[in-house]
Amino acid sequence: MAKKRIKRNNPIHILTVNCGSSSVKYKLFSFPEEKVITNGLIEQIGEEGSSVKNHHQAIELVIDRILSLGVSLDDIKAVGHRVVHGGEKFVEPTIITDEVIEQIRALFDLAPLHNPANLEGIIATSKVLSSAVQVAVFDTAFHSTLPNYAYIYALPYRYYEKYGVRRYGFHGTSHKYVAITASEKLKKPLSKLNLITCHLGNGCSVTAIKNGVSVDTSMGMTPLEGLVMGTRSGDIDPALIFFLQEKESLCPKDVDKILNKESGLKGISGVSNDFRDLLKAREQGNQRAGLAIEVFKYRLLKYVGAYAMALGRVDAIVFTGGIGEHVKEIRDYVAKAAKKVLKQSPKILVIPTDEELMIARQSYKFVK
Repeated sequence: MAKKRIKRNNPIHILTVNCGSSSVKYKLFSFPEEKVITNGLIEQIGEEGSSVKNHHQAIELVIDRILSLGVSLDDIKAVGHRVVHGGEKFVEPTIITDEVIEQIRALFDLAPLHNPANLEGIIATSKVLSSAVQVAVFDTAFHSTLPNYAYIYALPYRYYEKYGVRRYGFHGTSHKYVAITASEKLKKPLSKLNLITCHLGNGCSVTAIKNGVSVDTSMGMTPLEGLVMGTRSGDIDPALIFFLQEKESLCPKDVDKILNKESGLKGISGVSNDFRDLLKAREQGNQRAGLAIEVFKYRLLKYVGAYAMALGRVDAIVFTGGIGEHVKEIRDYVAKAAKKVLKQSPKILVIPTDEELMIARQSYKFVK
């Protein structure tokens, strides 16, 4: 009697793409195992001396690398794209259509440094992998649950109505991933957890999560608001902008460069935006490096304290990102204050973030 032939399904491959202004970061997964097949980074796109002139060329290079591993393009069923700003329109992962592309383009004013590059990657990938489902996963989506009293600025309300001026929050994919993982570690449903998640890297943000839902976050209409970051100032007195413009004869672009590229840890220390460099410099007696570290810690502590009050109960404080995962001094500083001030002692968790896996999981839902 002949044996029945067992039909084997081809693997479902999900590619994640994160396009910056001059870079493409990618990772290829095999589902449902969530196995990483390959990943990489292409940098200096369009820069002088670079052989990669644009994002379309970069995506073709990515595909060549994937093909060299013996992977069939027919097995890539979906491409998940990180898109920084989704405004109020996009609150869930979305299949990309011509209409969605135009809506992402319409949000350029809200994220001029990020959305144009994200869209370049979408257009380039759609041409090369035309048969795959293209999915947009928005950094702002997780924070779409913020109540209006948390996201409205105390400006004339007409600016919200005309231009969408409000707080949106970012790093949403990361905050969502570590919250889900925290739920698994604590063996408690996310819907019953109150968490404060701290994404601390070159860009930094803190999110208050109540019963699994984002109710406040430190970044605002742009990623500039909130904590002290690598090169970003975080919160400042808005009148400082006018003061600097007058004293230094600066135009708006000059001020934008100062606040986004020359401030934060780098601006205070005069050494670096890399926390590892600051720790070394402090050991060698550099007082400004030490000051930058203390300012960073104190600003973080203020946000965690404020969110603890807003939540009422904190089950865990979660740290992720390069600084959050590797600088124990930061975690101990927050934990000591939390234990002293709060009636209960929240758990301190260190969870490496995996935004690519979160994007791949959300994209997989459209094809599984």
